[in-house]
Amino acid sequence: MKTYPEYKIVKECLLLIEKQLNWGDSTLWHNDVFIELSEKIQEKTKVILSPTTLKRVWGRINYDNAPSISTLNALAQFAGFSNWREFKNQSTIKKPSWVERKISPNLGIIVVSAALLTVAFISFYSMIGGVENKAEEFDTSAISFKSKSVSKGLPCSVVFDFDLKNIDSDSLYIQQYWDPRKTIKINKEQTQATGQYYFPGYFRAKLLVDGTIVKEHDLFIKTEGWLGTIDYKPIPKYIIEKDLMNGGSLSFQPSIIDEIEAREKPIATIFHRIEQFKEISGDNFVLNTSIRNVYRDKWAVCQKAVIAIVGIEGGLMIPFSIPGCASELGMMLSDKMISGKEHDLSSLGIDLSTFKDIQIKTVNKNITVFVEDTAVYSNHYTKSVGDIVGVQFYFLGAGEVKNISIKNLTGSTTLLDDSFNSKQ
Repeated sequence: MKTYPEYKIVKECLLLIEKQLNWGDSTLWHNDVFIELSEKIQEKTKVILSPTTLKRVWGRINYDNAPSISTLNALAQFAGFSNWREFKNQSTIKKPSWVERKISPNLGIIVVSAALLTVAFISFYSMIGGVENKAEEFDTSAISFKSKSVSKGLPCSVVFDFDLKNIDSDSLYIQQYWDPRKTIKINKEQTQATGQYYFPGYFRAKLLVDGTIVKEHDLFIKTEGWLGTIDYKPIPKYIIEKDLMNGGSLSFQPSIIDEIEAREKPIATIFHRIEQFKEISGDNFVLNTSIRNVYRDKWAVCQKAVIAIVGIEGGLMIPFSIPGCASELGMMLSDKMISGKEHDLSSLGIDLSTFKDIQIKTVNKNITVFVEDTAVYSNHYTKSVGDIVGVQFYFLGAGEVKNISIKNLTGSTTLLDDSFNSKQ
């Protein structure tokens, strides 16, 4: 294999990755090892590098060209750096403790719990886009990429239509939303593929070539009124609106609570309302609600809960727990990620064993959280959330919502005002 100008520094990056993996001599790696490495890179960086691409970089396949910048960025991020430029600027390989601190800065800091993490990121991280690279070396004008839903309600099947006849690659994927594991492998002869969505939200589907985004578009999966979900794997359990209206509150019936209490492992429940509301900006609104936990034994002792606002450009996730678990909290304010491990979020530690009145207010991207009419937290973000298209309540275990209203700052426009009286 001929070398290229950056060959030595690429080799240094590969040696650092090999040292971190501790999988032995890379010259002895077989195909399954490269498949596993591809999956690990996807999981950590949210960039898809095919096993074939990795074999080329490691010199197992004769290939004269230098790796693309998207491939180099992904390898550098996997090694613990922000991008390839940062890796090149380092005079020596950083110590492992530094690498460990740099792992996945955008994925994992919103840790309300392992059970909540999966569903909490589905629509939001899809919008902010993770760390994937936009197409820089592709002519995308001849590529088409569209989708359509084939059913109402959830689960929802989606058909993707595309034209890849001018693309020469063995690494073609449709990424359904933020999670790189939720991908559909395709080939350039295909013109259609189908995907399954188990949760509502405002998603950004991406067409990836060699791990690089070449096309993307928004995909809106709505609820019919309120929808409850219990996060069973791989398919959640759905509770329709009429079974959630219980005496002036949004809650699960006793049989569902018994089902949750019988669980030996943590499970999350969510109340969703996703629809095309009136135009109210997620950067200028007031939300008022009242919530409590109804199950907090065993693995739910921390009383973890999240109030989430879904916008067409991003989202807001405001977490709560008992004070003793505040270090495990994480917040997302559109493009801003705030970890309880690195910042003081103890003001969001409250006792939710009884109903607490919560207000979330944003004014020109400045957010303030009130608990029982007292301002407990404020911050600022820079990337617009866009118009609000939904609200979600997450609970580790189960929770109850007494009322909710969302209005613009003057109160002249009401997006949602619900006291959860029984609906026919």
